[in-house]
Amino acid sequence: MKYDFDQVFSRRGSNSFKWDAGAADLLPMWVADMDFAIAKPIQEAIIHRAEHPVFGYSLPPAEYFEAPMGWLQRRHGWKTEKSWYSHCPGIVPALHIFAKAFFQPGEKVLMQMPVYYPFFGAAKKNNVPIVENELIYKDGRYEIDFANFEAKAKDPLVKVFYLCSPHNPGGRMWTKEELQKMGDICTDNGVLIISDEIHCDLVFKNHGKKHIPMAAISEKIAQNTITAIAPSKTFNLAGLQTSFLIISNPEIKAKYDKFMDSLGIMRPNAFGIQASMAAFNEGDEWLEQALDYLEGNLEFLRQYLAKHLPGIKIMEPDATYLIWMDFRELQVDSKVFHDALLEEGKVWLDEGYIFGPCGQGFERINIACPQALLEEGLNRMKSGLKKAGIIK
Repeated sequence: MKYDFDQVFSRRGSNSFKWDAGAADLLPMWVADMDFAIAKPIQEAIIHRAEHPVFGYSLPPAEYFEAPMGWLQRRHGWKTEKSWYSHCPGIVPALHIFAKAFFQPGEKVLMQMPVYYPFFGAAKKNNVPIVENELIYKDGRYEIDFANFEAKAKDPLVKVFYLCSPHNPGGRMWTKEELQKMGDICTDNGVLIISDEIHCDLVFKNHGKKHIPMAAISEKIAQNTITAIAPSKTFNLAGLQTSFLIISNPEIKAKYDKFMDSLGIMRPNAFGIQASMAAFNEGDEWLEQALDYLEGNLEFLRQYLAKHLPGIKIMEPDATYLIWMDFRELQVDSKVFHDALLEEGKVWLDEGYIFGPCGQGFERINIACPQALLEEGLNRMKSGLKKAGIIK
């Protein structure tokens, strides 16, 4: 069927974190969820389950894990096994769980900055020291400082590496060679890899690239990797709190499962079960159309900035609907810039500096919305910057 991604839905008053957390006059373009209606098969699966009037404890059916298995094989050429899968209520909760389950006092986690801020938020809140490997911003693209990465990985107290693949912010997809090098360095130095691949399905078609799972690089790396995926970003289902961990190493999986059991977190919720299976089994058509629409929004953003805000450039993304905007050419303080957007323009983006100190001079914008909302947000940006005297 043909989906209408131009349709604007009012989400205020729906207990939406994105739309109800701020003032009513703010246009939110920060939180990483979409302002699109979900795929029809997913909606129908949820409605069908809701029609049954009893909502007791849920038990995933035998085919529950077969849905993501089929999806990963079909979309990414990665063959997984049912015994590798574990439930988690979300990738951010999983980051906190890892911080509790896989570290002893004083042991450290390695991250590449700038990075999705719940990565270091989870570490800090659980008293895990962070070791930073700052990415190199070169020609509008992030590159890995491998010399520094390897030096940091050799620290005997560094026990885990949090990898964001595709990278958030920026949408950088790591090449096979880069993944191989990171994977080998970590494996050779006894550093467990936690690979957050939640954006892996949101790859821009025109770039001609394919996502490569870290655990698919080699068996050696697979045995040292926990892969996190979910239907939440791909199909806009974050509110259902249903995600998957893929762990082929039985000892690592047993350690994770035992810790989850100690917390009493064992099963997904009733709607998450049905929605996940419908998404992975029947969501291809919706996703293909959504990717086409996002490509159009990305081009709209490019043209708008070039015409109206030439002092702002974007890091060209390989994937994700979260675009990293570079405003350093304007030579304005990051907080002043963000406050101008928020207070004068009434548009809410994510401050670049919350992704780490090297995020100064950047803002992250979510373009997964009807193009009319994207245009309104950009107009608000322009208006806010003019009112603040940052541009003429």
